[in-house]
Amino acid sequence: MLCAIYKSARKAQTYLFVNKRDDFSSVPEGLMKTFGTPNLVTLINLATKDKLAMADLEKVKKNLVEKGFYLQLPPPQEDLLKEHKAAMVASKEQGEL
Repeated sequence: MLCAIYKSARKAQTYLFVNKRDDFSSVPEGLMKTFGTPNLVTLINLATKDKLAMADLEKVKKNLVEKGFYLQLPPPQEDLLKEHKAAMVASKEQGEL
């Protein structure tokens, strides 16, 4: 299963997988407007892959078959302040402070 992967010109770490190079006919118009001008990153054969770096391989394949595209969004950013506050509350509850 060959697919083309494009990087978003507008959204950092956002990638669009499509079945055919430069064929965005199955991608909703609103998504294409938000995504911006697609920049080709690579062409890959998913049949020869065991895993992908930032996406679930089976989910990508399923979306390509059912929808004709797969959108890979960036991982959520860590909220270190929230984690620190939670740790402080836990410490306080345990009487460590």
